Amino acid sequence: MEKIESAQEFIKRKDSQFRENSLIPMKDIGRKGKVHFRREAWTFMLQSNFSDKVFILERLRKEGFAGELAYKNTWKKGDIEYRLGYFIVGKIGRANGRWIWGQFCPLIPGDDFLRLIDKAKTEGVII
Repeated sequence: MEKIESAQEFIKRKDSQFRENSLIPMKDIGRKGKVHFRREAWTFMLQSNFSDKVFILERLRKEGFAGELAYKNTWKKGDIEYRLGYFIVGKIGRANGRWIWGQFCPLIPGDDFLRLIDKAKTEGVII
């Protein structure tokens, strides 16, 4: 069986990947277009009571879009948005033993949430 990458190894790998490619395409909510964001800054933090979960807070800048947007009147190039997410070690199927993007709304212990916000401010992610 393959060794599971540690959280520290995972964070180092993702940080390197993010530095190489900061443009992120996302499907628009209406599914007829895509929005392109530039990942300007990010911070990772391991959940304090669960070593297989890493939170991320990202600062994203709107760069462009393609296709039709459901809410075009809210889209403005250069606007900044923040995304809170998490990665977790999968337990089912092909994801078993691999770090994957969390597909649900993140749940985070209260103390960890405050630490993550403070860390993001200190590192310049939140401006």
